[in-house]
Amino acid sequence: MRLIIQRVTEAAVQVDNATVGEIATGLVVLVGFGHADTLALPGSPVWRKLLDKLIGLRIFPDDQGRFNRSLADIEGGLLLVPQFTLYADCRKGRRPSFTDACAPEVATALFDRLVADARACAPGPVACGEFGADMRIRLTNWGPVTITLDSDLL
Repeated sequence: MRLIIQRVTEAAVQVDNATVGEIATGLVVLVGFGHADTLALPGSPVWRKLLDKLIGLRIFPDDQGRFNRSLADIEGGLLLVPQFTLYADCRKGRRPSFTDACAPEVATALFDRLVADARACAPGPVACGEFGADMRIRLTNWGPVTITLDSDLL
């Protein structure tokens, strides 16, 4: 599983010109699952560690402007957006290969579970995009701050 995390002052995702999710200050998280990710991933130590790290990352400023506050500390929002292209392989040619991405049926189930688990432990509102939809994401990246978490690197 790969997470691309962006600290934002606001964000929204639209499908067919309708807003399906939006947050104020918090994190936008692009979520990808690889072919090695299975339905056994939810509840595993890696799954829990990624969720805990996501909620606990100290990337929001304290009163002195230092990265000392987490999403939990500021009770910020979380916007989760499924994105299989995080597993694009661009080593050959000019057209990316997506063979490293998880099968859509499994990835959909994993994304749905991630949203449910995030809603159970996140301190603020949790919104999400739609799996398989053509989405438009609007955000104001604060900093900018962009961080990658990868289950293969934990």
